[in-house]
Amino acid sequence: MMTNDPLAALKAARDLDQPAFISLLAQDQVRELSKSTPDGPLAGVPFAVKDNIDVAGVPTTAACPALTTAAAEPAFAVRRLQEHGAVPIGKTNLDQFATGLVGTRSPYGACHSVASPGHVSGGSSSGSAVAVALGVVPFALGTDTAGSGRVPAAFNGLVGVKPSRGLVSTRGVLPACPSLDCVTTLTRTVADARVVLDALIGYDPADPYARPMPVAAPAGVARWMRVIAVPDGPMDLDPEHEAAWRAALAHAESVAHVVRVDVGPFLAAARLLYEAAFVAERLAAFGHLLGEDESVDPTVRRIVLGASRFSGADAFAGMHELARLRRRAEQAFLGADALLLPVTPGHPTLAAVATDPVGVNSRLGTFTNMANLLDLSAVAVPAGKRPDGLPFGVQLLAPAFADGPLLDLAARWTGEAAAEPAARTLLAVAGAHLTGQPRNADLVRLGGRLHSRARTGPGYRMYTVDGALPRPGLVRTGDGPSGGIELEVWDLPEPALGALLPTITEPLHLGPLTLDDGSTALGFVADRTCADPTRDITAHGGWRAYLATR
Repeated sequence: MMTNDPLAALKAARDLDQPAFISLLAQDQVRELSKSTPDGPLAGVPFAVKDNIDVAGVPTTAACPALTTAAAEPAFAVRRLQEHGAVPIGKTNLDQFATGLVGTRSPYGACHSVASPGHVSGGSSSGSAVAVALGVVPFALGTDTAGSGRVPAAFNGLVGVKPSRGLVSTRGVLPACPSLDCVTTLTRTVADARVVLDALIGYDPADPYARPMPVAAPAGVARWMRVIAVPDGPMDLDPEHEAAWRAALAHAESVAHVVRVDVGPFLAAARLLYEAAFVAERLAAFGHLLGEDESVDPTVRRIVLGASRFSGADAFAGMHELARLRRRAEQAFLGADALLLPVTPGHPTLAAVATDPVGVNSRLGTFTNMANLLDLSAVAVPAGKRPDGLPFGVQLLAPAFADGPLLDLAARWTGEAAAEPAARTLLAVAGAHLTGQPRNADLVRLGGRLHSRARTGPGYRMYTVDGALPRPGLVRTGDGPSGGIELEVWDLPEPALGALLPTITEPLHLGPLTLDDGSTALGFVADRTCADPTRDITAHGGWRAYLATR
């Protein structure tokens, strides 16, 4: 439960032995803001704000001391929180101009992980993460363009939520990459993250990149996430990270059904952010502020001004390559609800960053840089500790606007409560009605939405069935594989079944179908006359996998 003592939080911030804060509000200001707060879960709750986000009356420095003009009004996100009763107490340190993942590129000093004075805190939302991890505030705002919220969350044992792009307005945020920037949250629990995100979400017509949450879930996004995709091969991880990652994979098996996918398109997209012309968006956004001022971090200046080498043709070439990679990456979510990845390949020391500031920082973005380029929602969650005792974090990624279901999955990951949504009529499908298949449009037209991905219980086999439309038949033979066969469970209005019945032709019919969790749903099944061994495609594990071989 969140504390509601802003003055105590202000005192704790003043007593910190880390440079987590760049500026603090005066005691009288905090006391005044604490008066007459509305009822609700955020009433009187103190929070910290990354210093590239406006708080009224306080300069927004982005860790550049030359920027001294006080903000005339709060950023849209800060205003939303204040309208829900939350009280800002100060502005937090960051990698200058939100350019970095290490937390050391600041003239106000480098933060370190709360678990080790010799290891980086992660950035660019370094101060926000440290303030939450040390218990100064229950939550803090950060930003995440390339991983700036998720990396410090992982290095400090926190939950870091990167919402879908545009879902939380960035008006009042000093931009890094305006088309990619996201306001993010850092909390100690998923429950707290959910409360804060609910307060932040609100369409802002004055923000050119704002997008409203769709009334209906996007196609392919399940309300109840039961299938997690993991990489189908080894990852480039430091030895301590590798050990923690293996433990995380084992934990994933206890949370959901796990499938393996090719993550090559995701990693290739991540490289585009700084190796292609996309970095020039930073030059356009704040290049004019870099100048020759001695307070500008030399690494930040070199990275951003170096983007001038790219041409307009380079920018379009990068956009075209990203579009190709996006199409390939989408395949991972056809049979899975979310993708599980480490947040970083390792946890570098402050000394390592000092020796190679660009190389070490670049490697940290291996698994995070692509999230906004590919238009994904993401949640970083703690995943235990490495053998050396440092926190280890993983991230769950899903398509845009899957934020709510993704938080439910994150809650199950951390062991917090996440109630399964109440269903209307559930229908299990295994063939032509799957997402992306020819008859899926029938379910959508009837008001259906994807409830969950699942598998059959043991004892089912799958056979090809004659007809104008290629389709399979599920038969309970009693000797099917223990791992089951791929299914989707759809949530339909009750009248939809009546409308669907005339479209079902023999030998298929609707009947009870046992799922891998032991529950039963109505589903498309076939009678035993379809059990022709020459038509048995069970070994493929599902209809889509079978079609991929044809």
